[in-house]
Amino acid sequence: MTKRLNRGEAGRPRQDRSRATRRRLLEAAIECLAEVGWSGSTVAVVAERAGVSRGAAQHHFPTREDLVTSAVEYVTEERLAQLRSYARDLPRGPGRTQAVIDMVEHMFTGPVFRAAIHLWVAASSDEKLRERVLVLEAHVGRETHRVALELLGVDESVPGVREAVQATLDLARGLGLANLLSDDSRRRARVLRQWATMLDAAVAGARIA
Repeated sequence: MTKRLNRGEAGRPRQDRSRATRRRLLEAAIECLAEVGWSGSTVAVVAERAGVSRGAAQHHFPTREDLVTSAVEYVTEERLAQLRSYARDLPRGPGRTQAVIDMVEHMFTGPVFRAAIHLWVAASSDEKLRERVLVLEAHVGRETHRVALELLGVDESVPGVREAVQATLDLARGLGLANLLSDDSRRRARVLRQWATMLDAAVAGARIA
């Protein structure tokens, strides 16, 4: 006997397919932005890479601005959630700060950061896009700062801690920019090792037990 699905059960596979399509589009948008930049990342190009029709892509994201800003936000949130999941595996005491800085470095040297750079450049000369990117970057910046505090295990209310953590993120972002044109990994590693020592001293009195 064929089992009759109720309305909720019948709708679930369709919702699952819709979520899977949306996820493919978001991930494909990041790949396109990182590889061919804003001008090459049209809805049609992203849809083709994702293996969906242009109509299906525009059903989820009516404009290119919707697609690419959603993509950067989605993938960044995924990466931040992944970083949070690593917190329990970080070493206690010596070595923790360096391990956190290594994670932060990875955030600012990977394809998501490269994609974000292309989006920033496009936004610098497009007022409509800039408004959206500013909101996105404010959100991403707050969440990245919050995750860094969690991973370091420090109390932000202690004077100087907020600034030290923000300086870490700003430094990593700058080093990530330098890496876009050439492999800067050796120099970056030396700088970040020295910074880890300095950051460790700066937050020593703010560790959360």
